[in-house]
Amino acid sequence: MRMPFTWSRRSRRNPEAIEKVNLRGKQIILREKRIADAQDDYAWRVDEELARLDATRPLNMSFEDFQRYSREEIDFPSPRSKRFAVDTHDGVHIGNCMFYDIDLRNGEAELGIMIGNREYWSKGYGRDAVNTLLDHIFTTTTITRVYLHTLEWNHRARRSFVQSGFRELKKVRRSGLDFVRMEVVRTEWERIRDEQQRQMLAAQAEADDRDTGAAGAADRPAE
Repeated sequence: MRMPFTWSRRSRRNPEAIEKVNLRGKQIILREKRIADAQDDYAWRVDEELARLDATRPLNMSFEDFQRYSREEIDFPSPRSKRFAVDTHDGVHIGNCMFYDIDLRNGEAELGIMIGNREYWSKGYGRDAVNTLLDHIFTTTTITRVYLHTLEWNHRARRSFVQSGFRELKKVRRSGLDFVRMEVVRTEWERIRDEQQRQMLAAQAEADDRDTGAAGAADRPAE
């Protein structure tokens, strides 16, 4: 999935005035980016396999330059994008996610994610990060549509996004590569969330009934 990482200095807002976000999912925590992330981010951005999955080229700059630009991104964020680090509940930095090209007039934004730490692939961390980010977007902003572009051949990513509520719209060709455009709208996300909550409550009620039945059987005297 393509994740633009532009380096031009943009908004001159005081970083102290920016609302800090810390979002807890089932497996991950989305938090504000910090300069300590630069070492991991640089390793992931120069990795050829990760660059291929991200539909880009490995980064070609020194770590010192990357760290300087990372500091600039943190201190002077763009109002058209929001980036988060993805941590495990144990505090391990395993990736990043963002929503960008924010268009409040049309109520839409694009989503991007990378789980750079291979030890956490195919274990639900990426999907939980996407779900947690969607929950944040649809409950705290006026955005009503979130879309993304994922490589056509990346079937694992496509299946994961479908499980988060995205639906495939059409194929798109960019820079000689084939992508699938996918999107989820607020009303569909709310429907999926409500259904998941009903299923969770039903499962909890069933478990409570089993516990109550077991306790009742244990309390009956033996004949």
